[in-house]
Amino acid sequence: MKISSHKITNMGFLIALSIILTRIASLRIAIGGVEGIRIGLGKFPVVLGGILFGPLAGGLIGGFSDLLGYIINPIGAYMPHFTLTSALIGIIPVVVLRLLKRTEEIKTIELGFSIAIGHIITSLIMIPYFLHTIFGIPWVVLMPARMIAAPFNILIYTYNKNIT
Repeated sequence: MKISSHKITNMGFLIALSIILTRIASLRIAIGGVEGIRIGLGKFPVVLGGILFGPLAGGLIGGFSDLLGYIINPIGAYMPHFTLTSALIGIIPVVVLRLLKRTEEIKTIELGFSIAIGHIITSLIMIPYFLHTIFGIPWVVLMPARMIAAPFNILIYTYNKNIT
């Protein structure tokens, strides 16, 4: 795989944008002394990077943005579980699109479906599971806000398809 300096520069820009949108420009809701819910557009650059540059790049953008974001602005102890979910946010939509055999012209409904699958797996299943098992936060507290925020995030990420 050949990586151009232009691609590396764009990936670095998306990592920086993700860190800023996640760590600074997000609404954080603490539950039981732990950040239980974060509402914002911090994962959009990760999804965009995966769609533009492929699943490996999306995973790297997601993983590095979480790791560097923690180094710059730590919130509690470092948990590799959340780095994994951040990487998967950049990988899953692209893999779903490739399974649908859509690499040329991507239709909005296909993009929305692939983003929804990635968002459901990571934001509605994995992150709440990790918060529940690690910190003991009850499911009934974690899920309502996530269930409300998920459709909005999916729509916003899908609508921004025109950028690509």
